[in-house]
This record gives sequence, C-alpha cells and structure tokens, in this order.
Amino acid sequence: MILPRNEAGGGPLTSTSLAEGARRIERTGFDGAWVFDALNRGFVLPDPLTALAVAGTVTERIELGSCILQLGIRQPVEVAHRVMTTHLICGDRLSLGVGAGSTRNDFLACGASYEDRFATFAGSVDLLRRIFRGDPPEGVDLTPWPATAGGPRMLIGAWTGSGWIRRAAAEFDGWICSAAKGGRLAEGIGLYRAAGGSRAMVTNISVDLDGPERPPAEGAPFSLECGPRQARERLGRLQELGFDDVILRTTEHTDRNLEAIRALVP
Repeated sequence: MILPRNEAGGGPLTSTSLAEGARRIERTGFDGAWVFDALNRGFVLPDPLTALAVAGTVTERIELGSCILQLGIRQPVEVAHRVMTTHLICGDRLSLGVGAGSTRNDFLACGASYEDRFATFAGSVDLLRRIFRGDPPEGVDLTPWPATAGGPRMLIGAWTGSGWIRRAAAEFDGWICSAAKGGRLAEGIGLYRAAGGSRAMVTNISVDLDGPERPPAEGAPFSLECGPRQARERLGRLQELGFDDVILRTTEHTDRNLEAIRALVP
C-alpha cells in the first residue's frame, strides 16, 4: 500500500500523518509501505526517501520501497547519500525502485533535460551502484557504512517496450511497471520472464471498492475501482499473467478501508 498523502479523514498531512499511516498499513496486514515521487503536478507529496525513513522507524516487519524514485531529475551523488541514510534506518527492508521519470513538468521544475532523461538515468544507475559497493569514481569520497555496504535491493521502473525491462531481468532485483499501461501488461511480463526476470510488480493501482461493477474499458489503466468480487477477479488475472506483487493506492487510509482492501487477497 502507498503511504497516505492526506490524513485518514481526508485533511492535509500533519507532523504525525506519515508515521500513523505506516503503522496502520502494517497493522492491517499489508506486506509493504511504498512511496511515489512526483513534483510540479498540482499537488505535493512527501519527499520519498524522508517518508520511507519515517516509516522505517515506526514499523518492524514490512518492506519499504519507492515506486519509483526519478533519477532523471536529480543529482546522483546527492541521491546516493540520501539512499544510504534511508538504508541505514530501514535496514534490509528497503527496496529502491528507480526510473528515468516520465512527466515533463517534473523536469521543468528541477531544471533537468527531459529529452536526455534515459541517458541521465543510465549514468545515475551506474554511479549509484559504484558508490554502494564502495567503488566511487575519482573525486567522489562517499564510503558506505558497513550496514549499508552493497546498497539496498534495486528495482527498475520501465514502460513496456523499453530495453530496461531486459536489463531489469538480467542485472537488478526486479521490475516495476505502471498500471497506467493496463493494455500492455501481458506484453511487458512476457518480455521480462523471457529474459529470466524474477520479481515483477504493478504499481499505481487505484482502489475504490465502491466502484461500478462493469468490465474495464479496452486499454484503460488497470484499477480496482469496482466491487470486491470483481476486484478479486482482476487481481487473479494479474497473478495468472505472472506478476508477483501489486502496489495499491487509496484516498481513504482508515482501518476499515485498509482491512477491506487487504481482505481481497487471502
């Protein structure tokens, strides 16, 4: 489940919202608390690595992950430092999902090149891995703490059709795809499994169990905006395709709603 962007009752975040949201996610039986990374889109989200560090201090068992951290808009050495700190706090529960970024407004806000995002991403991934394993390039003096040596698990967020799906399978700990590409999920998982990939996840799945009981439109984003019976059927289809995990989001982070969502999967 994605960490809340509002109070459980719908109000704006407060100083305790993230901690309470993480506790509630763990208490209601989810396997992980995850964060989005978005800037300049008409709303504000908590900084993803700060939010995960907060969640790490108030939970004990759940996985803590980013889906995905946009490397295309950030300076990689600074990101490496922040990731190492978050890793130190969260321990081996941290899963770092990274991607190039896909929203032009985020790049405009950060003064980064949208057109060069994939080249920037490739260089940033390489630099992060070198720093995490204690082999930074000349001029970078950033040695990992023993507890963070090697870095956290790293998953690649990539659209279907990207060569990064094959790299995710061969070189990294998993692949994260977006529910926005609902019509291409089967194609993407086929490419990933054919390349020998292990863990495959679908993120950004909107949940509203009071939604209409009707089949989703052809090519529409994959969602669980439907009744519980149909939501279970839709999740079953993802499992049949071969996906291992789903990362869900809801606007109502109450115990009652989270328990109802968690009950969709035995």
